Amino acid sequence: MDKLAVVQNKIVDEKQLQRKLAAWRLVNQKIVFTNGCFDILHAGHVQSLAGAASFGNRLIVGLNADASVKRLKSASRPIQNQDARALLLAAFQFVDLVVIFEEDTPENLIKIVNPDVMVKGGDYKIEDIAGAQWVLDQGGKVELITYLDNSSSTNIIKKIKDSF
Repeated sequence: MDKLAVVQNKIVDEKQLQRKLAAWRLVNQKIVFTNGCFDILHAGHVQSLAGAASFGNRLIVGLNADASVKRLKSASRPIQNQDARALLLAAFQFVDLVVIFEEDTPENLIKIVNPDVMVKGGDYKIEDIAGAQWVLDQGGKVELITYLDNSSSTNIIKKIKDSF
């Protein structure tokens, strides 16, 4: 299998996700979940994803679909479509699977994954994270990771606009 196919095979639907999860759980792999829009990848994303991966054996990234990003951010977003964003995330060695979800929050996906650890950026409070209480109620953990200041897709977009 060529290297691009290896990356593409990490982008899965819910059915493929469930098969992978079952196989990993058979061998006691610790499952970590995080999610986001990841519209324009930046150093803060790399830091938080690598940090998230360190909490377990397998990192699953939930990716907001284009329609979801548009509803959450603005009519002009996302800058990159969901296929491009998924491919970029899947290219990271420390990302095991990428799953695109249509809803505005990943709560349904979290219930499918049932992660041992859920990870979000340090700009969140645990009580404000969609699905966090459910993870805790299942006996999982919720971890917050700090990332680079001013690392945001919105700031990058603003800087690009201001430079023209």
